[in-house]
Amino acid sequence: MEKIIKLIDESELKVGLVGNPNSATIMLPVAKESVYGQEAENLKLWGVDPELGKHFIEGLADKFQILYFDYEGHRMQHPVPENLTPENIVKDLLTIVDEMNVKRFSYYGYSWLALVGLQLAIRTDRLESLIMGGFPAIDGPYKEMMVVTNKTYEQALNNQNSPVIDEQDQSSPEKVDWDHIQVKINPNQTKQFVTMYENLMEFDDREIQHKLVIPRLAFAGEKDTIVYGENFGSVTVDIIGILQKNKQELEHLGWDVEILKGNDMDHTKAMQPNTVLPLVMPWLIRNLNITR
Repeated sequence: MEKIIKLIDESELKVGLVGNPNSATIMLPVAKESVYGQEAENLKLWGVDPELGKHFIEGLADKFQILYFDYEGHRMQHPVPENLTPENIVKDLLTIVDEMNVKRFSYYGYSWLALVGLQLAIRTDRLESLIMGGFPAIDGPYKEMMVVTNKTYEQALNNQNSPVIDEQDQSSPEKVDWDHIQVKINPNQTKQFVTMYENLMEFDDREIQHKLVIPRLAFAGEKDTIVYGENFGSVTVDIIGILQKNKQELEHLGWDVEILKGNDMDHTKAMQPNTVLPLVMPWLIRNLNITR
């Protein structure tokens, strides 16, 4: 079943519900549509599955009911530069579950959509479990990401009228000079993430941990450290370093923590369905008491 839902900014988002209607519901903010042709080949060079959303949904739909929608893609097409606050994102997600008549649900999110899951968990009692991939559950790099998004926004403003921004080869990660790559993007698209991180500057992810009483899993790849060049503020976003440092504390707080091993297990690799599904499928079955 697919339905067009009006979000709080009046923009319309396509939402789907598939899988086992008698099982637990998993909210999956991913695009179901696959990418084809040259765009798909480029994604593969970066280690990205061009059918990522499709494979996630198919991989989970046998055991669970999957509520899916491309929230990131939607916000890139319908940016809300002043209004992408954690509170408004959560209002959007709760609007979706209300419109789809879903009472209780689990949430899986990766990278910035993982931090969205944490914001959701402290604002509703309808969550049954939470999975955060590629973003730490405590000591999250909010300040570092504030620097990166601010720099990205500055570049977007400065470069919006430039005809050709960057002619370097971006066909694969190894060929990109991260110190000199420049951004050409609609400033409104990146400004909304500045707004989001601005609204997280005072957020204390340790102080809210007592509110989390549901099963929850945090994971990252063992090579998930992103070093940004001067254009992006010369900051390091050390996802795995933070997670490893706090692993014992997180487990004491009731989190399950998994570090995905492999010399290539960076931020991109650790989000692919063939990496994530073998981890989250048994975890969900176990924690939601699903009969195999």
